[in-house]
Amino acid sequence: MTAENKHGMAISNLAELLAYALAIELDAHERYMMLADQMEQHNNSELCGLFLKLASHEEHHAQEIRDRAGDIELPHLKLSKLKWPGTDSPEAAELDEAHYMMTSWHALQMALKAEQRAFEFFEGIVANVDDEELKRWAEEFRDEEAEHVEMVEQLLERYPKPSGSWSEDPDPPNLQG
Repeated sequence: MTAENKHGMAISNLAELLAYALAIELDAHERYMMLADQMEQHNNSELCGLFLKLASHEEHHAQEIRDRAGDIELPHLKLSKLKWPGTDSPEAAELDEAHYMMTSWHALQMALKAEQRAFEFFEGIVANVDDEELKRWAEEFRDEEAEHVEMVEQLLERYPKPSGSWSEDPDPPNLQG
């Protein structure tokens, strides 16, 4: 039986569900690595470290999915060919929210939104699947994403929301022509 989430995306079997789950984690890892590189270029070592930590967490989760898949042969799904609710995989941080002067609070807001989207992705599958094995796996992935949401929310408690003038730069970068 095929399971569809609220976006009409169909997951037809366990191997496909595992492949989507793995793709989500790998894409999130890549996105956090891109953001870490961007923060390093802007000499924001605190955020570079935070994004590297988030990337490592996603990489670890991807390996857990591979391990749990065991002998199940996962279909080779190209990330660009997968059908997502938006243009990117659910757990990928939104690049357009990045700013060279953003704070840890902003970075964690990006991570929180990504984790919430991943939760909603798996929740949509859980809500629309009849196959008990698919449902059980999707519930496990949903529950893991719920734990990630909670983890990011706890991290956010350490960082106050910045003032409205956080992005004012008295010496903004200039393009060299």
